[in-house]
Amino acid sequence: MAKAALFKPAVIERRSVPLAVISPKPGDDHMKLYYTPGACSLAAHIVAEEEELGLDYEKVDLKSHRTETGRDFYLINPKGYVPTLELDDRTVLTENVAILPFLADRRPDLGLAPPPDSMDRVRLLEWLGFITTELHKSFGPLFHKSAGASEAKNKIEKRLSLIDGKLAGVDYLMLGRFTVADAYLFVMLTWCGKFGIELQHFAELDAYHDRILARSAVQKAMGDEGLHEKMLAAE
Repeated sequence: MAKAALFKPAVIERRSVPLAVISPKPGDDHMKLYYTPGACSLAAHIVAEEEELGLDYEKVDLKSHRTETGRDFYLINPKGYVPTLELDDRTVLTENVAILPFLADRRPDLGLAPPPDSMDRVRLLEWLGFITTELHKSFGPLFHKSAGASEAKNKIEKRLSLIDGKLAGVDYLMLGRFTVADAYLFVMLTWCGKFGIELQHFAELDAYHDRILARSAVQKAMGDEGLHEKMLAAE
């Protein structure tokens, strides 16, 4: 009796598809950024302008937690703060460390973030983590005039000194080009003057601030938010 042929199942190769490949092209969707003028949401606004994504924008009053169209902001983002990015499927994304790389991946050709599977991407996340935890959050006691404000100011100045050293001989935080980390750091620098933290004491950072400020996308985002060079921001 002839032996039955052995059945060999077909091998299906599975490949992960980077977000940048499956994301819609600019203009194909209608994402909305909820922002407060001068707040940390300005970083996402700058990135969106750099990439010409054509986002919709809606201003949020963080005191009343109402949007400019009268919506209860807590119903949009229960966390109650910006940035909040409403996606085309009506879900929301929060936190700069998530929003900024997400926006960058929509235009990978512009290089505002390294490829997702690269070590450079890890370094970008390292910078974003440092900025959000060591700088951004340190401004809290200053904005709220709470106990520990003096210590917070000292901490910020120490962190700025560290970054100042990293910028020696380079124009940007990494890769020799503007990335989303630069957009985030720039917003932190705009807050310094409000609390008597003089960038003139940090030669590299002072020049860096002016370099980022001169970018057309930065000027566009700030203008759209009604800001000026020496702006006063909300946290």
